[in-house]
Amino acid sequence: MSPPGASDGGRGQDGACDACLRRGWLLAELGALLDCNHRADGRLLDVLQLDDGALIAALGGRRRADLLRRHADFTPDLLPRVEGVHGVCRHDTRFPRRARGVNDPAALHVLGGVGRLRRLSTRPVVAFVGQTSASDYGIAVASSLARGLAAAGVSVAGALVGGVGPAALEGAVELGAPALAIVGGGVDVGLPARRQALCRHLTRRGCTVSELPCGALSRRWTALAVQRLLAALADVAVVVESEQSENALAGARAAAALGRPVAAVPGRITSRGAHGPNTLLREGARLVTCAGEVLDLIGDVERLSAPPEERRSPRLVGLDPVLRDVLERVGAGEDTPGRLLGALADADELLRALGELELMGLLVRGDGGRYVAADPLTAAAAR
Repeated sequence: MSPPGASDGGRGQDGACDACLRRGWLLAELGALLDCNHRADGRLLDVLQLDDGALIAALGGRRRADLLRRHADFTPDLLPRVEGVHGVCRHDTRFPRRARGVNDPAALHVLGGVGRLRRLSTRPVVAFVGQTSASDYGIAVASSLARGLAAAGVSVAGALVGGVGPAALEGAVELGAPALAIVGGGVDVGLPARRQALCRHLTRRGCTVSELPCGALSRRWTALAVQRLLAALADVAVVVESEQSENALAGARAAAALGRPVAAVPGRITSRGAHGPNTLLREGARLVTCAGEVLDLIGDVERLSAPPEERRSPRLVGLDPVLRDVLERVGAGEDTPGRLLGALADADELLRALGELELMGLLVRGDGGRYVAADPLTAAAAR
């Protein structure tokens, strides 16, 4: 029996109808051609809005006749079936409601259960969007924001590749909370070993989702498709770090086009990863520095209303003034011993302070020996 709300026009895998599954198959078949149209100006999103016939006409070239024939002959039996992966399409009541009415995706392939996807997408969803090589600071901020959001009952969503997305997902996982991970290829396609523990948790408590069928490889264009899907699922889109190109900001642009609030974390003007958020802020995005400010944008969630002095980390109570000063200055960007020596002329005293803060778990070492506040919100509270 078809699930309630499923299309009457042929049901392929679980709650996904044949026509919607055909769309994902076609995108996978056109993967190399879509890569050729993957330019920095973001126009690929316009191409992805074309219906199947127009898409084949635009990209098929010499393969057009063959693609039209195979498209007409498509049946869901052509798609690989993988244990634990289930399909759901926009004609099914379990399909995320925010993504209905958006031209794409037509169907989703879910690892972790369609019912769980429905529960997670029924809650407020905050999606971490944007593309760049994340810095230690960006990773720490994304993780901290996600922890606060997950503690408030918000579903955290992010890409399972890159730096900021996985950091946000891991922040939610640290609390034992479920999360929504979006991947560009099939959900069965292997991921880097360092992500395996995160994937196992997501399978147990959360969901891993793709609009492409199992077996489809992640490609250059799929990174843009992931950003579009995150925007479609989100109540609020947050950019922690991102480059400034239209492709890198595609998730934020798509969210704004759908009428979803866009929030950005400000960054150093000299940092490449800050160019995207700072651009969005100039264009009117909401400036956020903590989970409470993101929750302000979500009307149906109890916001973190405690005043800053009441949110102060217990680890800061009674903290030595020298340690508090060093922690604050690291949070402000003085992240090497050389930069920190300006106020503490005694190098031995500085090294002792850094060592104590590391032992307390308030500082960690990043790339190149730079210091990073383990929790940026704690560093801010030290001020």
